[in-house]
Amino acid sequence: MAGNPTFGRHIRDLREAKKAVDPAFSLRQFALRVGISATFLSKIELGVFDPPKAEHIIKMAELLEVDADELLALANRTDPELEEIIKSEPRAMADLLRTARDRGLTADDLERITRYMKKRS
Repeated sequence: MAGNPTFGRHIRDLREAKKAVDPAFSLRQFALRVGISATFLSKIELGVFDPPKAEHIIKMAELLEVDADELLALANRTDPELEEIIKSEPRAMADLLRTARDRGLTADDLERITRYMKKRS
C-alpha cells in the first residue's frame, strides 16, 4: 500500500468540485456509491493507499463524469475489458500496439484511425 498521491488528489479535487453543487458527493456518500468504504476512500484521497481495483475506478469516473481510461491510467490500472480484447488476439493486438508505438503515432493519428474504422463498420 504505497499510495498514489497524484491519483488521490485528483479524485478528491473532482469529488469536491461535484460536492460544491451536489451534497451526494460527500466522502461517505461517494464511497458508498462507488462500493468502497469511506475510510478506504479517505486513505486513497490522502495518497496513503493505492487506488482501488479497476472496476471501482470505472465507477468513480462514471459518477464524476470523467473519462474512465484517463483515471485508470493515472491509477496505473488497465480496464479489464481491454485485457480481454488483448488476450483474445494476443499476437495481432500486441503487434498493432507496438507498431503504433514504433511508428510514433500521435493521439491525433490514433483518433483519426479510430474514426476511420468506426465509419467502415
